[in-house]
Amino acid sequence: MVFPYRIVVAPSGFKESLSAADAAEAIAAGLRRAAPGAEIDLVPLVDGGEGTARALASAAGGRLVPVDASGPTGEPLRAELALLGGTAVVEMASVAGLSLVPPGLRDPGLTTTRGVGELLRGALDLGARRVLVGCGDSGTSDGGAGALQALGARLLDAGGRELPPGGAALRQLARVDPTGLDPRLAGTELVVACNPFNVLCGPRGVARVFGPQKGAGPERVEELSSALERWASVLARDVAPAGLDLRTGAGTGASGGLGAGLAALGARLRPRFEVLLDHVGLDARLAAADLVVTAEGALDRESSRGKVPGEVARRAKAFGVPVLVLAGTIGEGAREAARVGVDAWSGILPAPVGLPEALARGGEFLADAAERALRMVLLGGRLAERAVRS
Repeated sequence: MVFPYRIVVAPSGFKESLSAADAAEAIAAGLRRAAPGAEIDLVPLVDGGEGTARALASAAGGRLVPVDASGPTGEPLRAELALLGGTAVVEMASVAGLSLVPPGLRDPGLTTTRGVGELLRGALDLGARRVLVGCGDSGTSDGGAGALQALGARLLDAGGRELPPGGAALRQLARVDPTGLDPRLAGTELVVACNPFNVLCGPRGVARVFGPQKGAGPERVEELSSALERWASVLARDVAPAGLDLRTGAGTGASGGLGAGLAALGARLRPRFEVLLDHVGLDARLAAADLVVTAEGALDRESSRGKVPGEVARRAKAFGVPVLVLAGTIGEGAREAARVGVDAWSGILPAPVGLPEALARGGEFLADAAERALRMVLLGGRLAERAVRS
C-alpha cells in the first residue's frame, strides 16, 4: 500500500549518543515500519555544534582539512575544519566540546577554548578570508579567553603574570594585552553562528544556565558568573570596539562565552539558523511536506529558544505543516514549544533506564518511538475517516 503523505525528518543530534544524520536514519527506519511506502525526506540539521564542519562540507561540496589543536583539558588532538571556497568553517565542539571532557574532569572553571583559536590560526594559514565559527555542545565557560590567548593576546593579573587556562582564573584578570594578536585577523571576516538567546552575564548568564550541565556545582557557578563579569569589563575596556555590549548582547554567551571573546575581535554574532540552514534548502522542503518529524535529546523550555525543534516548528508553521517532536527526555517547560508551532511531542524511552544504556541504545529507542508515534497518527486518521463516513 502506498502511503499518500510526504514526511520530512529534520532532527538535531543527541549529545554523546547520535549524530543528526544517525538520528534521521533511525527515525526513518521506525516510520517505515508503520508505513512501508512512506516518502521520507531526510534533512539532518546541525546547530553549530558537533558535526557542523562535516555536514556543511558535504552539503556545499567543500573539503575537510585536518589541524592539530588542543582539547578542552589541554590534551593534543587532531581536529578538522571545512573549506568551502574562500570560507573556512571552524566547529568549536571539535576542540572544546563537552564530549571531549572525561566525566571525572568536567569542571567548566578549568576547561579552555584554546583549541578554537588554534583552528582559527589554521584557517588563516590556509588563506581563508572568511571564517564561520559554529557554536554549540561546548564543555567550556572561559568566555573565549583561551581562543584569544591562542591568537596572541596576553591575559595578565595585577602582577603582570599570564593567567592559567579556564574561566575561573578570569577572576584575577587585570588587563588584556592585544598587541600580539595575529595581524591577519584584521583582514578576515569572522562570523559566529550562535544561539542569540545565550548571553554572557546576568540572571540568565551562561554560567548559571549551562554551567551545571558542564559539571559546575552551585559554588562553582557563582565563581564563574563573577569571573565572566570581570572578563566582560576588562575585555570591553582593553580590546572590544567602543559601545559593544559584551555582558548581555545577543549571542555573547554562546559556547560558554566564546561569542563574547570573538565579538571583541570584531566578529559578527548571527543567529545560527540564519547562517546554517540556507545550505540545506530547509524551507522549500518543509513547504512540500505533509508532516514534519524533528527530534533532540531534551525537550524543555530552552527548545523554543534557538534549538533545532523550535526553529523547525517555527518555519513549518509558516506553511501550515504539522510538527511532531521526539525527545530523549521531556523536561520542564516542554509545553512552551507549542507556541512556536510544535503540535505533538513524545519521549523515546520505553521505560526508566540508566543514562549509559540510554546513550548506547539511542538509535533503537528513537526508531521504536518514531514507529509508535506514526501508528498513533495513522489511528487518528482512520478515526477521522470513520467519523466522516458516519
